Amino acid sequence: MTPAEEHRFPCPRCGADLRFAPGEGRLVCDHCGHSEAMAEGSRGHQPIPETDFRAGVEAALPDTEVEEARYSKCPNCGAEVQFDPAVHSTECPFCATPVVADTGESRHIKPKGVAPFVLTETEARRAMTDWLGSLWFAPSGLRDYARKGRALGGIYVPYWTFDADTRSSYAGRRGIVYYETQRVQVRDAQGRVHWQDRQVARVRWTPVSGRVARFFDDVLVLAARSLPEGHTQALQPWDLTRLQPYAPEFLAGFRAEGYTVGLEEGMAEARAYMDRMIERDVRFDIGGDRQEIHQIQTQVSAVTFKHILLPVWTAAYRYRGQSFRFVVNGQTGSVAGERPWSAWKIAGAVILGALLAAAIALGLQYADQQGWIDLRSSY
Repeated sequence: MTPAEEHRFPCPRCGADLRFAPGEGRLVCDHCGHSEAMAEGSRGHQPIPETDFRAGVEAALPDTEVEEARYSKCPNCGAEVQFDPAVHSTECPFCATPVVADTGESRHIKPKGVAPFVLTETEARRAMTDWLGSLWFAPSGLRDYARKGRALGGIYVPYWTFDADTRSSYAGRRGIVYYETQRVQVRDAQGRVHWQDRQVARVRWTPVSGRVARFFDDVLVLAARSLPEGHTQALQPWDLTRLQPYAPEFLAGFRAEGYTVGLEEGMAEARAYMDRMIERDVRFDIGGDRQEIHQIQTQVSAVTFKHILLPVWTAAYRYRGQSFRFVVNGQTGSVAGERPWSAWKIAGAVILGALLAAAIALGLQYADQQGWIDLRSSY
């Protein structure tokens, strides 16, 4: 088991810390402007090896794939915040709650892949400000605070990816819809009874059974619970073709969140997704107009996984005693956040709507009194 790496890269000119520059693929120094290329092994798209799932669950991984790292749990949102050895306290990047480093270390599976940041902090801030500006009834002060507030924080969020080969056998029924003509009695407006033909749908069912197979590649599962599910869903899709083998240079100047969803729990989520896809395949294989599935038996083999890191810009703002969290996809600029509401704006809209309705009613009443329209003619 190897100790956690200290992700610091001193500038050869001034000694300040270099950081990874999104979109440039280089390490830059904000103090003196020096920049240098990434290490040779950190550039280009290379295949990322898979890890056997059973070996991961049984803690039978080689020592080179496991590390001891310092993570402290945020008391507010539950995020696992990683600390560098020299840091003893920081803020949670998801909710701005102060977090103090624990004295102990925890055993974690090392990440195998990382999707580097593409958007700069300025681009992410612009995307977030535009998103806030598009929200009706959002407090104006919050938007102003977002524009003038502190910089967004860049953090790599942990995910699992799972591969699996599946073979499923099923039994069910195929339904074919056909129509029969029936004569029914109907009563017209005058109360007279008439006979009328109508088409009635029927279903002819046939027992069926069969087999389907599907290979699942890179089923993505969020490996942390710090963000609401709605936030992470809104950040999708992720471009996993941009994954590169993990290198500490990509984390220079950024934080990394530790995973809190274990392998088995992550596989359970991945399996639920696989089962939904398999059911869709079965319905397609049954065919017909309608399908009934009585049972599906699935054999899963060759299960592998990867621990990867995906880029997210985060901001946590406090406005009038409330905390609002916003996240920006570091690849695409998609934004998600907690919806703020302005009571004054909502009240103003309600009053304006009431005044508008009253004005229309008065206008119609005046027009009727002047003989311009006859409101009773529509009855």
